[in-house]
Amino acid sequence: MNHAKRYVGTALLAALMGCTHPGPQAGPNWVSLPADATVGAGDPTRAAIINTAYVFGTPSSVAGRPADAARAVAQLEYLATEIPTGPRWREFDPTVALALQQARREERAALAIAPQAPPQAVIEALFAASRALRANDTTAAQRILSPPVFPDGALTLQRLANLPLLPITNQATSRAAAELDRMDRMGESGGPSGAGGGGRP
Repeated sequence: MNHAKRYVGTALLAALMGCTHPGPQAGPNWVSLPADATVGAGDPTRAAIINTAYVFGTPSSVAGRPADAARAVAQLEYLATEIPTGPRWREFDPTVALALQQARREERAALAIAPQAPPQAVIEALFAASRALRANDTTAAQRILSPPVFPDGALTLQRLANLPLLPITNQATSRAAAELDRMDRMGESGGPSGAGGGGRP
């Protein structure tokens, strides 16, 4: 009995100290993009910032191209976790991180993605679906976009093929691109350079 009490007490202390792994609803504090997220040795986070600003600023650019839209949505999912928590982005305006998290909520509602889905699961599924779509295998893409992360994969594919204008997402990704440019210019002038280099250490 004493052993059981000690175990419960230790587990509770670990939970209170944040030592336990977060559940899906808590949201992970680390995400990654697959190797094919960029071409060559490019920086995947910088590429994600630039691409999402373009795609969500001009959604007509991916009309009828659900594979490309899926990649952009996956990149947004990545940025909504990476920018608030990644050490490279400490010099970013903190309101940009909040805007990206609001954008993720808007994007998930518009594209029929479960609100509490773990970001990494969404990222991996969208990139896998994008690969299937590029191989002209829509059936496989719909099978990949399955519950519980995607309650209605067919609807998600329809909306990826005709990406709507998402005003919150447009503004958030545009601000992220502007902040990246600001950090680059500060680095060139000898100021803080938190946006340079590769991925997380």
